[in-house]
Amino acid sequence: MKKQKLELLRNDLWLEPFEEAIEGRHLDAKHKLDELTADCQGSLSEFANAHKYFGLHRDADGWVFREYAPNATDIMLVGTFNGWGEDARFRLKNIGGGVWEAHIPANLIRHGDLYKMLVRWNGGSGERIPTYARRVVQDPVTKIFSAEVYEPTTAYQFKVNDFKPDTRPLLIYECHIGMAQQEEKVGSYEEFRTKILPRIAADGYNAIQIMAIQEHPYYGSFGYHVSNFFAASSRFGTPDELKHLIDDAHSLGIAVIMDIVHSHAVKNESEGIGRIDGSYDLYFYGDGRREHPAWDSLCFDYGKNHVLHFLLSNCKFWMEEYRFDGFRFDGVTSMLYYNHGLGQAFGGYADYYDGNQDTNAITYLTLANILIHQLNPNAITIAEEMSGMPGLAIKFEDGGIGFDYRMAMGLPDYWIKMIKEKKDEDWHPTSIMWEITNRREDEKTISYCESHDQALVGDKTIIFRLIDKEMYWHMMVGDNNQVVDRGMALHKMIRLVTIASINGGYLNFMGNEFGHPEWIDFPRQGNGWSHKYARRQWDLADREDLKYRFLNAFDNAMVETVASQHNFQALPFEKLWEKDDDQIMAFRRGDLIFVFNWNPVKSFSDYGFLAPAGEYEVILNTDAEQFGGYGNIDSSVHHFTLPDPLYSPAGKGWLKLYIPARTAMVLRAVKESPKTSKGNSTAEKTATKATATKKAATKKTATKKTVDSSATEVKPVAKRKCTSRKKKDESK
Repeated sequence: MKKQKLELLRNDLWLEPFEEAIEGRHLDAKHKLDELTADCQGSLSEFANAHKYFGLHRDADGWVFREYAPNATDIMLVGTFNGWGEDARFRLKNIGGGVWEAHIPANLIRHGDLYKMLVRWNGGSGERIPTYARRVVQDPVTKIFSAEVYEPTTAYQFKVNDFKPDTRPLLIYECHIGMAQQEEKVGSYEEFRTKILPRIAADGYNAIQIMAIQEHPYYGSFGYHVSNFFAASSRFGTPDELKHLIDDAHSLGIAVIMDIVHSHAVKNESEGIGRIDGSYDLYFYGDGRREHPAWDSLCFDYGKNHVLHFLLSNCKFWMEEYRFDGFRFDGVTSMLYYNHGLGQAFGGYADYYDGNQDTNAITYLTLANILIHQLNPNAITIAEEMSGMPGLAIKFEDGGIGFDYRMAMGLPDYWIKMIKEKKDEDWHPTSIMWEITNRREDEKTISYCESHDQALVGDKTIIFRLIDKEMYWHMMVGDNNQVVDRGMALHKMIRLVTIASINGGYLNFMGNEFGHPEWIDFPRQGNGWSHKYARRQWDLADREDLKYRFLNAFDNAMVETVASQHNFQALPFEKLWEKDDDQIMAFRRGDLIFVFNWNPVKSFSDYGFLAPAGEYEVILNTDAEQFGGYGNIDSSVHHFTLPDPLYSPAGKGWLKLYIPARTAMVLRAVKESPKTSKGNSTAEKTATKATATKKAATKKTATKKTVDSSATEVKPVAKRKCTSRKKKDESK
């Protein structure tokens, strides 16, 4: 009987030359799965319990502590419970297999005690933080990190026990706890829970992706140089406060995704696990591959079973202990390739199967996805990967690595290139259409215009690239400035075309929804340890006299437009029109038609393209006054297609629209005779409601001011105190 090909190979005939490699990777994962679970009744979940065995735990007789340290010759716990001195009562015993163990009476260790391991090995010794420490704190004076016993009298009890993420579509709000506050300081879990979660809910996002949860010694690393993999960063608060945050998010219908770092670890020996038992190669490579050539960090050796035990248990720990709904795996490209993908252009399929791939890392990522989805079939896994390796977001049984989504990392680069290198007249719809749909049909992606990467110092956000220094002087309502008008218009259009074309999910980094100015720069010696640029200025979006509120209102309406269409991401993407000389493009998703005029100077009257015959209503347009536009599109007007004998048999007609320069609109097919509308469109009403909800959540009020709509989209006119007239722009 002929062997059935994997689904990945059946769906892509161009992969046939690499069938052996793909089948081999699949078998590698199956064999490793069998090997690891041989003594666990075939259960990967039972295997991934290292955190329940190692580390400090209470048992019936008191405390038990274990550490895996095969190179050690002696280990003793030192801490506040013994004056940081050597005490035989806290000495560990080597019980074989590299495992050290100590049983300690209950009365000798208390909640809040600080401790470390004093480890000796042939030729040296040192104090180390236990590998499985669940809480690590830094002394505010000495700056020294230590493990802390966390055993509160009353542990946090979750209130939401049956949460299921909404992924139809998945709308992610990427965030960082420490820099989420208005004040120049490190924010807390509690502040995020009470002040920021309500904002995110009002903005319409159904998931948060939290950075920098795993403990890291250097705040400025953005959490990517992890030292203690099982410890939630204490600089933001306690473990129970993080649990409360996640519980409240679930009560608001918001999934919580953790930005997990398993691609590398911090080099620090005192805080990290680089030489936990004095050896260099316990968890990492012991040769030239040990140090990452670009990140100044250590690379895991995924070929060792105890490393898999450690990392897989880490995934399970965060899901069970804190109830995270999934993970965004950082640095996947670096894991997949021996050269970490550095300096390599991936131009064809051969680049994914040329022997440069780390099959051990591929096996680990596959097993991690199997485990995560065994623990929670509704869990979310996302790969931060830029090479485009086929099968990354394909189920394991179909021949893939098993992620649910892959990041569309080419999109932010594309928008940056367009803004930096192309004149407005050269923003061609054919290029944009290609880029927003350039993905594997069988893999879901997370599309985004920009993430935290583009906001870091040395780079620029989209709004800052578009407006730059004019943001400091011309963001007051009523201040007409051509640079600002252009920047706001393109900011809205770029975000709309990106979210409208998703096949999986959409991501926004906190603050970018309202065009947060400037950049992110964490406290460091070079800036005088300032928090000025490591915070979010929420008041900019709350103030009635600033234009940021227009961008925020548009983002609310845009998100609602997509979220209100169930399973939007799965709707077919149908190209309706693209014409480079006019700079007009249109496409259809279900009952919605998205129309874009990228032309900086030309507005078009009765611009026609073929669409399914029927009646359409405008439910969102970037030019609405409440979004900072000129109000040149009348959203109350319904549009009817014109019949054409040539296309009528196919159910199509000509949809003719007035499309002002540098605007976009969303139309919805009217299935039933609508009631006469005298007010705003659906999305515009939603934006007003969302803004009101956010105001209530943040307890901020302000006096509404009249929007100056007298300018055209081509050239600003002199400022007027107030006007109720709309200046009609001239079509060319």
